Amino acid sequence: MSQTNTASRRNVMTASLGLAAAAAATATSASAQAAAPAGQKTSGAKAAPGDGYVTTQDGTRIFYKDWGPKTAQPVVFHHGWPLSSDDWDAQMLFFLAQGYRVVAHDRRGHGRSTQTDTGNEMDTYAADVAAVVAHLDLKNAIHVGHSTGGGEVAHYVARAQPGRVAKAVLVGAVPPIMLKTAANPGGLPIEVFDGIRSALAANRSQFFQDLPAGPFYGFNRPGAKVSQGLIDNWWRQGMMGGAKAHYDCIKAFSETDFTDDLKKIDVPVLVMHGEDDQIVPIADSAHLAVKLLKKGTLKTYPGLPHGMASTHAELINKDLLAFFKA
Repeated sequence: MSQTNTASRRNVMTASLGLAAAAAATATSASAQAAAPAGQKTSGAKAAPGDGYVTTQDGTRIFYKDWGPKTAQPVVFHHGWPLSSDDWDAQMLFFLAQGYRVVAHDRRGHGRSTQTDTGNEMDTYAADVAAVVAHLDLKNAIHVGHSTGGGEVAHYVARAQPGRVAKAVLVGAVPPIMLKTAANPGGLPIEVFDGIRSALAANRSQFFQDLPAGPFYGFNRPGAKVSQGLIDNWWRQGMMGGAKAHYDCIKAFSETDFTDDLKKIDVPVLVMHGEDDQIVPIADSAHLAVKLLKKGTLKTYPGLPHGMASTHAELINKDLLAFFKA
């Protein structure tokens, strides 16, 4: 945990997990939401070439982008909390230029998708991905997930229909499980996540400024080159989503145990993680996840933060491309 400027309001909010360990643990997690059936059918139609919506069985509209040759190998990007598919701009443009078909969606309750008050948990997130994949008929795809999106990738790939997935990448991802439990003693205590809920409920807009300005991109580190554009874009994406969905998703990314998912995955998986990740500590995530994968490869980055795909896009894109082509 960063001990820098601990007296400041920002780091009081963002200490321990770089988020809100000092915040009062006054909020409780939302009640369990009913999951949409796995393999649900879709009834949505494209709004325009290159982007559109899929309507899931429970009526949720999932926004997606679909760029590039429809005959090319698809690369599907899964964003982190509380962001949107826009967080992958640097990767979408790069891999489009490399000749891939690039696809990304806004998770339910995030970005341009419906601001749902139900279904904000991993079973339904994975079913929503399956709906997008079926609608676009994606085959032999590479799925890339960051943070919460990495959990979504693990949950989806473990359940995917044969032929749908070729490879997967987990970037600063939450699996196997973030929460401290008897089986995961190195995890973060529930008070950390209760603190995030409290901070979100008290002043979501301010919290969504403090987080990217501090630990998410490592801008709280001495000598960090701060990008106000990244901070503003993070805030913009966060505020596009729904507060209820964001609140529920905290439970989804912190308490879901992906251990069995990781064990089931039989395609090659690249695990990428910044060694100075203040949001998802590497010792209790990537170092454990790669041991559970049948075909896992771990690549770590000294000094890089949680949001390294944005702060160091050129480096991350190069390594992703090498894995895609291997």
